Amino acid sequence: MKAQSSFYANELRRELGQRNRLWARGRSHVESYGNPPVIVYAPEEERHGNFFSPAFAAIAARSDWMRRFDKIHAQGRSLPKPLSGRRWRELDSSMSSDALLMNVFCAPGVAESPAVRRALGIEGDVPPVFGWKARVPLANGRSDRTEVDMRWGGLLVESKLTEGDFQAKTAAVVEAYRDFRTVFDPELLPRVPLRVKRHREPTEFPEDYSQEQEYEDVADAPDLRSLENQSNVSAAEFAAYRPLFIPEHTSPTDFDSAYESYQLIRNVLAAFAGGESFCVIHDARRPDLREAWFRVMAAVRSSALRVRLKVLTWQELSPLLPEDLQQFLDWKYGIVTPGRSASILEEGAEPET
Repeated sequence: MKAQSSFYANELRRELGQRNRLWARGRSHVESYGNPPVIVYAPEEERHGNFFSPAFAAIAARSDWMRRFDKIHAQGRSLPKPLSGRRWRELDSSMSSDALLMNVFCAPGVAESPAVRRALGIEGDVPPVFGWKARVPLANGRSDRTEVDMRWGGLLVESKLTEGDFQAKTAAVVEAYRDFRTVFDPELLPRVPLRVKRHREPTEFPEDYSQEQEYEDVADAPDLRSLENQSNVSAAEFAAYRPLFIPEHTSPTDFDSAYESYQLIRNVLAAFAGGESFCVIHDARRPDLREAWFRVMAAVRSSALRVRLKVLTWQELSPLLPEDLQQFLDWKYGIVTPGRSASILEEGAEPET
């Protein structure tokens, strides 16, 4: 599954790279040092190359939305120096799923659209909140405060684009949540041995680190090496996964038992604790992400909770959006209504602005 996810993610990154090299013409930007490079945009006086202009104007008019630009690019050292004294932000990256989320839901008319609200099951007049701290209860009576990409009324949303997967976390971390065994059948959740990393690998894709777990207090963080807090992967499972994850010269003690799709597990627990719904919005070119979500949903014990768990693609959402926003998503992201083909990229072609 890991190899399959890498294939789909890399293909989508390649296409977005090609599209953004055309889109970036005439807009302030740099290219990363990688191969292929990633386009990263710098803000200009009244626009930002990574954003649909009406959406960016709406963001700039709201301080709570604009605060999302405070989030520093987690791997800025993989990029050229900023064009000004401002440090690179995660929302500057052409690969950012958070930027795509805000391009769509901050655009005028989208949050007010009855069709969009019906599709997502939104009630009431509250606006979307981005980077919401869910405070999911832990077994020790405290809570973590890792962010959810968007909360809109009673709906929590996880936005995905080019991320490799939904991350894996050691059993010690996942099983430390108060409601974990109430909500999930652990035997049905996919498991892998996870290398205990002592430093972050350099990456041009900050979204891979966009939801690192945060605790109310450092003391709340479980001891990941504590064997009594871990559930073991069976010897047969470990042997099957070893060639994929563990070099022959590496000691097995450098690995912990881990659950796949931690972000999904945690957000389901957040929805359960708050009596809310949870939706994953992903690109249709990433069927691997949908399959991973279905595997997590299959492990949910309660049918009443399962009916509050949803999945939607950006392509399915596209026909409900304003026409000028649809044109933007077509050119910059290759996102179009199901059954239609995205605009063909050619040198010399001028994208719609």
